[in-house]
Amino acid sequence: MLKLSVCLIIFCLLAGCTNGIFVPNNNLIKQAIALELNQTGQQLTQQLDLDFQGFEINHLRVTQREPLQIQKLKTYHLAGTYDLKFNLPKRQIVQNRKHFDTYLQSQTEEKTWRVLIPDSKDNKIKTVWRSYLLK
Repeated sequence: MLKLSVCLIIFCLLAGCTNGIFVPNNNLIKQAIALELNQTGQQLTQQLDLDFQGFEINHLRVTQREPLQIQKLKTYHLAGTYDLKFNLPKRQIVQNRKHFDTYLQSQTEEKTWRVLIPDSKDNKIKTVWRSYLLK
C-alpha cells in the first residue's frame, strides 16, 4: 500500500511538471518538411518538365527546439538537418545535410498540428503566417 501511494505521488508530481502539450517528434517534423518540399516540388516539376516520383527524408537531426507562442497558441521553432533523396525515373538525386527551419503549432485542442510559414510578401512590421494542417 505504501509503494502504491509513493508511486501515485511521484506520478502526480511528474504530471504537474509537463506543460500539457506534446513536443513535436521526428515523424511530425518529417511531415512538415515533406509538406514544404511538396509545395516547391510541384512548381519545379512543372517548370522543368520532370517526371518526379517522390522523395525520402532520412537522418533527421534537430538542433533547435524553441517553444514560443504565435497567435496565443503553443508553437515550436525547429531547426536542424536531414538527408534528402529525390526519385526520378532513371536515377536518384541525394542531397546530404540539408538545413530545415520550420514552425509547428499545436491547435487549441492539442490533437492536431499545423505548419506555419511566414508570408514573405508582407512588410516587416508584423509577420503574417500561412498555416497548413498536418494529417
